[in-house]
Amino acid sequence: MYVSPVDINARFRLDGKTALITGAGRGIGRSCAIALAQAGAEVWLAARTRKEIEQAAAEIRAAGGGAHAVVCDVTKSDEVTRLVTSMPVLDVLVNNAGTNIPEPFVDVSEAHLDQLLGLNVRAAFLVAQAAAKKMLKDKTRGGAIINISSQMGHVGAVNRSVYCMTKHALEGLTKAMALELAPQAIRVVSVAPTFVETPLYKKMRTEKPEFEKWVTDRIPAGKAGHPDDVAAAVVFAASPAASLITGTSLMVDGGWTAQ
Repeated sequence: MYVSPVDINARFRLDGKTALITGAGRGIGRSCAIALAQAGAEVWLAARTRKEIEQAAAEIRAAGGGAHAVVCDVTKSDEVTRLVTSMPVLDVLVNNAGTNIPEPFVDVSEAHLDQLLGLNVRAAFLVAQAAAKKMLKDKTRGGAIINISSQMGHVGAVNRSVYCMTKHALEGLTKAMALELAPQAIRVVSVAPTFVETPLYKKMRTEKPEFEKWVTDRIPAGKAGHPDDVAAAVVFAASPAASLITGTSLMVDGGWTAQ
C-alpha cells in the first residue's frame, strides 16, 4: 500500500506566510482574514473603516494570531502603493474588496457604472498588480493571488448586468495573470461564491423579502453560503495543498453554475 511521505495536514498550513486581505472589515473578507490567521499566516487587514478592521485584528490577536489593521481605500492607487510598500513581505493576496448595485440594465446610471467598474475592476487590477510586483522582488518565495469573484463571473443574471460584467472581467484577469506569473511561482486563482450571508445580502433580503426565496430556489444545495464557506476555499487556494492550481476558478456556489 502506498503511503505518502507528505503530511497532508501540513500542506494546508500557512505558517511563516504573510497575507493581505482587502475589504477585510466585514463579511467574506473578515472571515478570510480570521481563517488565514488560524492556518498560521500573519494577516494584514485593509479596509476604509478603521473600527471594523481593528476589531477583527484584535480578535485574531486574542486567539494567538498575528494581525495588522491598515486603513486603505483601494480605489486610490497611492494608498494601495503605500500599504503594499509598508509590508515587509507578501505571500498571499486576497483581492476581496467589491460591491454591487442591483438594478435593471436600462436604468444603470453612469455614476453607478463608474462606481462598480472603479472598485470591482480597476481597483482589483491595481491591487493585484501591486501585490505581484511585491512578490516578484523576492524571487525565492513565490506567492498566491486570490481574486474574489462570483458565480456571476461565469453566468448572467437579471438586474446584475454591470456586476456580471465586472466579475467576468476579473475571471479573465485571473487567467491572464496566471499565465504571466506562473514562471515566477506565483499562482493566481479566483474563488467564485454564490449569494453569501454578508451585510449586503442581508440588506437585499430585508428590502425584498421575496429575494431570499428567489436565491434559494436557484441553488441546488437549497441555501445561501456563509462567509466561512468562502474562507475555507481561500485557505486551500493559498496553501501548498493547491500548488498545482492556477488560472482557474474555485466555485463555491452550491451548484448554481452546474445548471
